[in-house]
Amino acid sequence: MKVYKSNEIKNIALIGNAGSGKTTLAEAMLFEGGVINRRGNVDDKNTVSDYNPVEHEYGNSVFSTVLYTEWNSKKINFIDTPGADDFSGGVISALNVVDTGLMILNAQHGVEVGTEILGRRASKHNTPLIFVVNQLDHDKANFEMTIESAKTNFGSKVSIVQYPVNVGTDFNAVVDVLKMKMYKWGADGGKPEILDIPDSEIDKANELHNELVESAAENDESLMELYFDKGTLTEDEMREGIKKGMIAQALFPVFCISAKKDMGVRRLMEFIGNIVPFVNEMPAIPTVSGREVECNADNDTSLFIYKTSVEPHIGEVNYFKVISGTVKEGDDLINMNNGTKERLSQLFLVAGRNREKVSELQAGDLGATVKLKNTKNNHTLNSKDCDYTYRSIKFPEPKYRTAVQAKDESDDERLNELLHRMHQEDPTIIIEYSKEVKQLLIHGQGEFHINTLKWRLLHNDKMEIEFLTPRIQYRETITKKALADYRHKKQSGGAGQFGEVHMIIEPYEEGMADPTMYKMDGKEIKVNLKGTEVQELNWGGKLVFCNCIVGGVIDTRFLPAILKGIMEKMEEGPLTGSYARDIRVVVYDGKMHPVDSNEISFKLAGRNAFSAAFKNAGPKILEPIYDIEVLVPEDRMGDVMSDLQTRRAIIMGMDADKGFQKISARVPLKEMNRYSTSLSSITGGRAQFSMKYSAYEKVPGDVQEELLTSYQEELVEA
Repeated sequence: MKVYKSNEIKNIALIGNAGSGKTTLAEAMLFEGGVINRRGNVDDKNTVSDYNPVEHEYGNSVFSTVLYTEWNSKKINFIDTPGADDFSGGVISALNVVDTGLMILNAQHGVEVGTEILGRRASKHNTPLIFVVNQLDHDKANFEMTIESAKTNFGSKVSIVQYPVNVGTDFNAVVDVLKMKMYKWGADGGKPEILDIPDSEIDKANELHNELVESAAENDESLMELYFDKGTLTEDEMREGIKKGMIAQALFPVFCISAKKDMGVRRLMEFIGNIVPFVNEMPAIPTVSGREVECNADNDTSLFIYKTSVEPHIGEVNYFKVISGTVKEGDDLINMNNGTKERLSQLFLVAGRNREKVSELQAGDLGATVKLKNTKNNHTLNSKDCDYTYRSIKFPEPKYRTAVQAKDESDDERLNELLHRMHQEDPTIIIEYSKEVKQLLIHGQGEFHINTLKWRLLHNDKMEIEFLTPRIQYRETITKKALADYRHKKQSGGAGQFGEVHMIIEPYEEGMADPTMYKMDGKEIKVNLKGTEVQELNWGGKLVFCNCIVGGVIDTRFLPAILKGIMEKMEEGPLTGSYARDIRVVVYDGKMHPVDSNEISFKLAGRNAFSAAFKNAGPKILEPIYDIEVLVPEDRMGDVMSDLQTRRAIIMGMDADKGFQKISARVPLKEMNRYSTSLSSITGGRAQFSMKYSAYEKVPGDVQEELLTSYQEELVEA
């Protein structure tokens, strides 16, 4: 295959709600570009995209698929993305490397939940959009409803370039108000007959043509002046205005197709070839340091890895975008994320599972390579003396969590390997082993997301697993001061063990004054601070250890042992066995023996004194609190608010956000189990939420009693 230059390459993404027909459109584009000679069908499970077994099982895209086609001696790279929000990782990685999105609308349903969500994602990535109304040949297709819903959700920016002459099973013609021609197809689609607009349609066509001219002129002052002078614009002038409007996201052109019958696809590709910017026309890419890198084949070579897949008999396939320079087969590049050298022994153009070798790729192009040793997603590969490092793709926070275990314990190690491989393919799958709760946890975007993982493990890897309710990582602290002492004494012939420790513990708060005097148990205890050691705890919070020993009653060499004993009990709170935090310990007195005292004695004395004091210091369970934001349609806001309140949520505020209501709240993690499934049920899948850890807070009394009872029952069963 020829090597395409940067001014001959365009990168686009196919996005849209599940079932809108993205994969079918991809197949038609590949066919029209001559990459394939026969169009596959989703129902027959033989499309170039959606080639994974799980996609055949579900009949929908689960992974993003990188493809390319050729049109009028130009190369169009395009990525077919999943429609379900559970698989949003594929959409987000695609939007980070393409320059334009084709938003596919199902003419039966108009703007759907996924369309709304994807529109927000595209806006966040500043991605220009072309709206493509598909399935106009369906007996329930409704073009007017589709356009009305698009304008309701995306505003007057929606600009009709084409409209269908006849909708439904007889669909075979559209009027193009940019070309001012009618396109008509035979039963097999493909190349259309280009005709004059019939008299029955000319008034409507002229009206929409004038609207499109105005929309195009609004995006450029010089075009606006021409429009005022002449009252119209030429086709080339309109193209220029449409391109500028798209780049500014001020105009969303609308096209009409039946991807299944290959009607309208050629004209859509012609529009892409004429209007969508080439890669070298797009803004420079910023590095981590803020430097902007232009898409120029003559600059230093620099690649960004945006996707990884694991293919049978091949292993990892790394997909990259050439940000600058020219990469050639056999090049040695430096991984800027870990300093290792990688040789790109093979370069490929990719169309689904099909790969075609190529000798080089220029700036802006998308390609793939194999057998890299230390390169993963979000890594930058550079030529020698090039110091660019690109920003990592930011994926959404997990919304669903579950514990998992292999049904056969002997498979535990293999399960870990498989799960970490899946994380490489889909970074929105987060794997974590919690030593605290002794569970292997999976975090994902929703229940469907996690169930898909389970299907893949069972059918692809023959690994049987089961999901368990994830335990909550509680914390324990104290609410008041307490005093305790403990003497450890042991005599067993020869040298014995002796250590005695007196301590006061109290809740720790940032900025609290140094200890000087305590009134406890009817007496005053004066302390003289000799030194403070602050332990930043791995699980959050602090332990502050104050040495107030006077007169040498405990040798300073034994203080680390006392602290070690305290830390052991901090890892096992008395209420639920959870980690303790935010406690100040004041060791102010004790005793030692000139022969029998040693480190183990004082470790045990410190541990037991701390344990006794903790139980008398008003111990309290803390639970993790998360900040959540829910984007919900106005008509479902009341239901969502009511559901949140049953989950002990505190509503922090409400704001309007592009046709939605945004509810901000703080919710205990304990109450968020299966929330994504519940929210989808309440809103018909029309709401979206994000959640992020905020802080640990004390649980209400009734919840603490419930947790204590449950913990005691677990101890009895154990």
